[in-house]
Amino acid sequence: MTQEAFAQAARTYGDTVYRVAFHALNRREDAEDVMQTVLLKLYECDKEFESEEHIKHWLLRVAVNESRRVLRSFWRRSCVPLEDWREESVPEDPAKAEVMQAVMALEPKYRVAVCLYYYEGLSVAETAAAMKTKVSTVQTWLLRARERLRKSLTEEKEESVYVRPEIVP
Repeated sequence: MTQEAFAQAARTYGDTVYRVAFHALNRREDAEDVMQTVLLKLYECDKEFESEEHIKHWLLRVAVNESRRVLRSFWRRSCVPLEDWREESVPEDPAKAEVMQAVMALEPKYRVAVCLYYYEGLSVAETAAAMKTKVSTVQTWLLRARERLRKSLTEEKEESVYVRPEIVP
């Protein structure tokens, strides 16, 4: 891969790789590390890519694999996360912030599937390929994620709507 082609791919897909890693790992620092690792692998790769779509799918596949590797690492399992993603990734729109927090509370497999399908605009088949799983599995994960999101978001609304009446003596 030429320097120009690498630079173009890094500019075009760097944010996408970061978002996929962030949704998988739930931590900004880990997502940055994964993004750097993925881009380094692209730089060192001597593979000839057929098209832009081929590069994109290759990068997403490597990002998912690297994210899984980080999740399995001893360091990740033995340290306590600082949970500072909430302050940094909260959108300005309160409704979007609420949905983002609910998505980030999902299990990693659901979070990544939602990220790839809804945020990155991949089809179910492309999401399955990126996550190295069956199409039916991704469909099930998306269904379960939507159910969990619906449940958590409606519970939050019910809790915020309910006002405890004052007891008057």
